[in-house]
Amino acid sequence: MEENSLVEYGSRRAIITITAIMCALLEIVDTTIVNVAMNDMKGSLGVTLTDIAWDVTAYAIANVIIVPMTSWLSQQFGHKNYFAASIVIFTISSFLCGQSTTLWEIILFRFIQGLGGGALLVTSQTIITESYPKEKRGIAQAIYGMGVIVGPTLGPPLGGFIIDHWSWPYIFYINIPIGIIATLLTIGFVRSPKYAEKSKLSQVDFLGIILLSAAVGALQYVLEHGQQDDWFDNTTIIVLSIISLFSFILFVWRELVFDHPIVNIRVLKDSNLLIGTILSFVLGFGLYGSTFIIPIYTQSLLGWTATDAGLLLVPSSLMTAFMMPFIAIMLQKGVSPKYLVSAGFLVFFAYSFWFFTIMTPDTGTEHFFWPLIIGGMGLGLLFVPVTTLSLSTLMGKSIGEGAAFTGMFRQLGGSFGIAIITTLVSRWTVQHRANLVPNLDPSNVDVQTRIHALQQSFMQKGFTAQESLNKASQILDVQILKQSTVLTYMDIFLYLGVLFLCCIPFVLIFIKKGAGKVVDVRH
Repeated sequence: MEENSLVEYGSRRAIITITAIMCALLEIVDTTIVNVAMNDMKGSLGVTLTDIAWDVTAYAIANVIIVPMTSWLSQQFGHKNYFAASIVIFTISSFLCGQSTTLWEIILFRFIQGLGGGALLVTSQTIITESYPKEKRGIAQAIYGMGVIVGPTLGPPLGGFIIDHWSWPYIFYINIPIGIIATLLTIGFVRSPKYAEKSKLSQVDFLGIILLSAAVGALQYVLEHGQQDDWFDNTTIIVLSIISLFSFILFVWRELVFDHPIVNIRVLKDSNLLIGTILSFVLGFGLYGSTFIIPIYTQSLLGWTATDAGLLLVPSSLMTAFMMPFIAIMLQKGVSPKYLVSAGFLVFFAYSFWFFTIMTPDTGTEHFFWPLIIGGMGLGLLFVPVTTLSLSTLMGKSIGEGAAFTGMFRQLGGSFGIAIITTLVSRWTVQHRANLVPNLDPSNVDVQTRIHALQQSFMQKGFTAQESLNKASQILDVQILKQSTVLTYMDIFLYLGVLFLCCIPFVLIFIKKGAGKVVDVRH
């Protein structure tokens, strides 16, 4: 069957597109909505913040395990059946998450939810791509990108609103009506391709599934818990790192020699997909890294609420969504993705450098708007060309296989970005503090004046001279720590900007002229 036999037109294509975007949003919003509810959840379940963090870890591990297998599973059960089953699994597990009364229950149900959710993200992209003719794939990726980019920023403000007005189980219950509607629409409108035969039980690559699960599951745990467990000073981290490395090596070997691999690694022979996968990793690193650090900065240093911190990112996402259709039209008219991607990295550098210049311990809300708008423009210039380039020369079942690779590496890039940034924040803050403390020289007149003023203010409140002196020293110490943290965040944005800048020569050299151009190749 030709690839174009799955192309839809008119209202049918619109309904399929809305259904796929709805499901992608479900998965992505659930990766961030829980973050603002963790304090309420730990109180309700009677556990520590470290314990409840396993809720996020379980979901992430399940996601990264299932994403590479989605193409194979779709081929076994059909797009429609697998997609509908994934929505049902996600919806039922969402209900069970809301009903959880113990830590182990919420971890188990979040893992199951992650298995359903990871499938939604990649299969949504595959279904949208196959529903549009090849010459309109840029538009298809722009539509998909709107959901993927807006989703992460909807999570925190939506979660904050639900927590403020109801309780934490409702962040899961909200998925139920959407899941039911999406399931009915999928059964009624989504079609399955006929280009794959179902494997017999003896042909199923069970060893490949085990090796893949061990490799990416262990890696995701290491990235999630490395910093808090002191990285390679911790035996568990060392053991899991070794398991991940050797499982990955054996997995690659297994998939190359087995007749019916669970993941078709050979699809990476397509140079566009290979370059797109690498760029997806960098995109995930920068996107998730920067959106991770901005809410932490605004909440921990500026004293914002989680809802306000989440709402701050909305204009950036809206700008990205606004840009995407125009980028898709430019691609459709023959503009080379290499120039759009290069422009995107350059704009992202400007965004990072702008943040580097405005960060202080008391930066006002008005200073964030334009840098975030610039960041939204950069993301729009990156996302659509990268995803279009990745899938531009793929056909048939290779589309799903390629989408799985870009989805997995974008997510792994985000995990690496957050893990590295978390580590750098911890280590660079200590370093900056050590550099700043010598400036508090007791013999310095300005220091003496500052301490004396603070001491006098405490003495006026009834404290003794010694108590007031101690409290004045504590305040200075807090201010030093605050300034150290700001300097660390500034460094991180500067280095993220340099990373984006360094990608431009790579893009210009390795993306060939005409690569990713969307043309009709039905002949």
